Amino acid sequence: MKLKDLTFKGGVNVPHNKGFTEDLPIEPAEEPAIVTIPLHQHTGAPCDPVVKVGDEVKVGQKIGQSGAFVSAPVHSSVSGIVKKITPMAIPTGLTVNCVVIESDGKNTMDESVRPKGDLEDLSSEEVIQIIKEAGITGMGGAGFPAHVKFSPPAEKKIDTILINGAECEPYLTADHRLMVEEPEKIVFGLKAIMKAVGVERGIIGIEKNKPNAIKALREASKDEGNISVVSLKVKYPQGDEKRLIDATLKRQVPSGGLPMDVGAVVSNISTARAIAEAINEGKPLYERVVTVTGKGIKNPKNLVVKIGTPFKDVIGQCGGFNEGSPGKIIMGGPMMGLSQYSIDVPVIKGSGGILVLTEEEAKPDPVQPCIKCGKCVEVCPVNLQPLYLSSYSLKGNFDKTEDLHALDCVECGSCSFICPAKRPLVESIRVAKREIMAKKKKTK
Repeated sequence: MKLKDLTFKGGVNVPHNKGFTEDLPIEPAEEPAIVTIPLHQHTGAPCDPVVKVGDEVKVGQKIGQSGAFVSAPVHSSVSGIVKKITPMAIPTGLTVNCVVIESDGKNTMDESVRPKGDLEDLSSEEVIQIIKEAGITGMGGAGFPAHVKFSPPAEKKIDTILINGAECEPYLTADHRLMVEEPEKIVFGLKAIMKAVGVERGIIGIEKNKPNAIKALREASKDEGNISVVSLKVKYPQGDEKRLIDATLKRQVPSGGLPMDVGAVVSNISTARAIAEAINEGKPLYERVVTVTGKGIKNPKNLVVKIGTPFKDVIGQCGGFNEGSPGKIIMGGPMMGLSQYSIDVPVIKGSGGILVLTEEEAKPDPVQPCIKCGKCVEVCPVNLQPLYLSSYSLKGNFDKTEDLHALDCVECGSCSFICPAKRPLVESIRVAKREIMAKKKKTK
């Protein structure tokens, strides 16, 4: 397949700003003295605590569990004493029950953390159960429980597993570094997902601006006849799962549909790596690679950070802020990340990056009236009409936004990026989506 074919309609070319960290090896972060571990870091039902104040816990010990299918257990990232269980703010903007643990500095591993056997000897059901018990969720941002994604209904015939190595979000390089430094784990994770879902074809898609990652994964998968590594055109939002399916398989997910509707399941690089570690080491998801970056950080880094570590500690390990007060702190990247009002919030499973912008960078552009140029329509990867969706949302006419398929918006921000009038397009569409979903929930 020609390189020019590996793309999708729409999208924008954004400044990458990956030079801060793309060549920096992953380092272990300093051990946190105290961790605050949320019991709801994922899509679906929150967990209930299975520990109490005063309990001694170990690394990898389960501390939160839910009986719901769409949920994921939570594990301790340190050994120490449970100091309190209380509602606290987390980076997603929610206030959820959190387990606060004071580390004893020993990092004593729980007895349950042990290899789960050879992949060849495990059944698909056993692989899915390992993934579930490890608390693995989608680590690209959405936080969907992985075992749910890998358990499609029988009537949905899946023929391809796609691993998303695009990492098209500006500034972020955590997945890039994992592909370069741990390609064998990525390939193993893909093989495990293929076995879990029962398919014979796996594809790893990587944007062509990461040639060292493409080389590393092609070398790691050279003996795997049913796995291919494809080079993707550099364009945002190439990493959106439906755009990745379009680019690699030339299949379009229907409005309101899911990847499984066109025979595909998509997973993230960090998720595949976590699955490999869950099987080979018995390691639950209690830490992840976080890119700490931006002009507002003194020493940008790619760090392996324990879940529950305060943003404040992670930023401190990177030398702190570069010039006094930061202009904006974002969990994730500038296009789809979430702005933070505090650095006391904890790193969670979906924290792929901490981006610090300077005050100059964070200054908002003045908003002007829409000039009906149509640029937002041209770049929308979902073929929506952002200018009208935004207009109706700002007027409170959410029924009309639903008629215009607002729920299909992937909130990539391409429309806001390209808008010469600097209209709050994606922000207002996001409001409309929430209102529509709230109405549906109330109706049910």
